[in-house]
Amino acid sequence: MFRSLQRPDVLITTLAAAGVLMITMGTRQGMGLFISPLNTTTGLGIATISLALAIGQFTWGAAQPLAGALSDHYGPRPVLVGGVLILVIGSAITPFMNSGFGLIVSLGLLSAIGSGACSFSVLIGAAAQRLPIESRGSASGVINAGGSFGQFVFAPILQKLIQTLGWMGAMWAMAVMTLAAIPLIAKVTPPGHEPVKPTHGEAGLMSAVGDAMKNPSYLLLHAGFFTCGFHIAFLVTHLPGEVNLCGLPPSVASWSLAIIGLGNIFGSLYAGSCISRYRSKYVLAAMYGSRALLIAWYLLMPRTEMVYYFFAAGLGFTWLATVPPTAAIVGKLFGVRYLATLFGLTLLSHQIGGFLGAYLGGLAITQLGDYTWMWYADMALAAAAALVNLPIREAPVVRTVVPA
Repeated sequence: MFRSLQRPDVLITTLAAAGVLMITMGTRQGMGLFISPLNTTTGLGIATISLALAIGQFTWGAAQPLAGALSDHYGPRPVLVGGVLILVIGSAITPFMNSGFGLIVSLGLLSAIGSGACSFSVLIGAAAQRLPIESRGSASGVINAGGSFGQFVFAPILQKLIQTLGWMGAMWAMAVMTLAAIPLIAKVTPPGHEPVKPTHGEAGLMSAVGDAMKNPSYLLLHAGFFTCGFHIAFLVTHLPGEVNLCGLPPSVASWSLAIIGLGNIFGSLYAGSCISRYRSKYVLAAMYGSRALLIAWYLLMPRTEMVYYFFAAGLGFTWLATVPPTAAIVGKLFGVRYLATLFGLTLLSHQIGGFLGAYLGGLAITQLGDYTWMWYADMALAAAAALVNLPIREAPVVRTVVPA
C-alpha cells in the first residue's frame, strides 16, 4: 500500500496531515481520563460532566461540515491554524470553570470546535486535492492512523501528568503540547496553496449538498456512521468509569485507551489497503459486525486486566478505521471537489451518535448504577450498522450541472 506514497511530496503531505491529527485527536480522545478528578474537585457530578463532553461530541461533528465548507472556499490553512488556536484556548480555560455551563463552553464548545476544524474532513479533503488519485486510499489510511497514534501516545502521558501535576496542570500542559501542530500545517498546505475553483458547468456547494442528501447510498452511509459515533463516544468517555466499577486501577483505563489507539494504527493502515482491493461497503460491514461480536465476548468474560487489554486491542483494530472506507465512498460518489464538506456531514451524523453515547452513558451510571444496558444497545447498533452498509452503491452519481 505504501508504494503509492513514495513520491517525496506525497509522503510529506501525508505524514504532516497525520501529525496534525495525531495531536488534535490524541488530546481529544484522552478527555475521559479527566472525568473522575474533575468531579472530585468540582463536585458537579458525573452526569453534568458527561453532558458537557456529550455536547463536545456533537459540536465536534457539527464543526466538520462548516470547517469543510470554509476549507473548500478559502483553503485549509486558515481553518487549520484557527482550529488549533481555539483548541488551545478551550483547554487552557477549562481549569477555571467550576460550573456545568462553564464546562460546556470550554470543553463542549471551544475545544470541540477547535479539534473539529483540525480533523478528518479538512485534513483528508486537503490531502485529496493535492495527491494523485492512486495515492488517496493509502494516504487516508496513514492520516487516520495518525489520530490513532495520538491516542496511543497521549493517553498514558495524560494519565501520568494528572498523577504528577493534577488534572489542572495536565490540562494546561495539554494546551501547550497542542501548539506543536502549527508547524506541521505548513507542510499540509504550503505557501501559495489556493482552494480549487469551480470549473465551467460545475455545480456549486449548496447544489452538491442537496444532490448528496437525496442519494440513498449517502444516507445509508450516514446511518452506519451514526452508530460508529455512538460506540466510540460511549467507550472513550466511560471506559475509565467501567474500569473503576470493576475495582481495577486507573492505569488499566489509560493503557486500554492507549492499546485502542495502537490497534487502530494497524487497523487504519489495513483499511487503507483494503479499499483499493475490495468494495468499501463490505469493509465497513465487516468492521461493524466484528464490534457486535467483540462486545458479546466482553460481556461473557470476567473483568480482569488482560480481558480489558484484549478487548481494547480488538476494538482498536476497527476503532476509527471506518474513516478511510467512509471517505472513499463519499469520494467515489461525488468526487473530491467538495469532499471536505460532504465527508464533514457524515462526521456530523457520527457525532450525533457520539452525543447520545456519551450522555446516555452518564445517565446510565447515574440512574442504574452500571453500564449494562449501554453495552446491549451498543451491540445491537453495531449489528444494525453492518447491515445498513450492504445496500450502498459505490458508483459515481450524476451531478446537477449549472447552466452555461
